[in-house]
Amino acid sequence: MSSAELTWFKSSHSGGEGGDCVEVATHPTAIHIRDSKQPLAAHLTVTPSAWSAFLLGEKERLRDG
Repeated sequence: MSSAELTWFKSSHSGGEGGDCVEVATHPTAIHIRDSKQPLAAHLTVTPSAWSAFLLGEKERLRDG
């Protein structure tokens, strides 16, 4: 699936001032992650279970941080 065929949304943790922004596009079998400053560059694709594990780890990190 090409980047142009995906529906991208910005992370809720990305600031409105630009800078470090992550965009995500979901698909039933894959989660696509890219740098919003370089939307035409290659993006990272992970499984939904790997994405869930990442989000859980971040939630725990923020809670314990």
